[in-house]
Amino acid sequence: MQQLELRAHGRKLVGKKARFLRRQGITPVHLFGHNVESLALQCDAGQLEQLLGLAGMTKLVTLKLDGARKPRSAVVRGVQRDPLSGSLVHVDFYQVSMEQKIKVEVPIILTGDAPALKTKGNYLAHELDTLHIECLPDRIPGTVEVDVSSLSEEDQSVHVSDLALGEGITVLTDPEHVVVKVAVLHIEKVEVKVAEGEVEAGAEAGVEAPEEASATEKESKEG
Repeated sequence: MQQLELRAHGRKLVGKKARFLRRQGITPVHLFGHNVESLALQCDAGQLEQLLGLAGMTKLVTLKLDGARKPRSAVVRGVQRDPLSGSLVHVDFYQVSMEQKIKVEVPIILTGDAPALKTKGNYLAHELDTLHIECLPDRIPGTVEVDVSSLSEEDQSVHVSDLALGEGITVLTDPEHVVVKVAVLHIEKVEVKVAEGEVEAGAEAGVEAPEEASATEKESKEG
């Protein structure tokens, strides 16, 4: 398993004053956890961005704090970004105990090819994006893979209860919840109807209705 490390420093600027740090390429960080004293920290924004890309919200991160004898093991619990620029505003880390289970949301990804998609109009409806689980920190999977190669007919589905996870992992999501299913795209035909008022308006403007036009044509030919 790849070890993800990040160096963090103590932070004195808090609240609105933290904006001065961001201008210097530094991101405010908050470390908290069960029976742990909360710490206001700061990290290099570039290094933090790189780590977030690798760790996501599930992988363990080793935080090395200035002056601390031992590093802290943590997971990312929250990422705040500027809505316009997308730059980091704040990141929360949750310190864990390697002997204590934690609850996390793990992303679900679909693998394989569903034979049902060979039929025109069929598509896969991905109903569940994450799985809520509980396990020890070193047992957290990066993702939960769901194989869809068994889905060959309309209305076939994979439920949470069908997922096989590793030993020591408890699934907290409702087992009856549908993860993915084969659905059919229904295209509704729209009939264009001419309102009675529009026909009358057309007659007043000298536009004959279809039936009237046919009768006039017939009289003309007979004449």
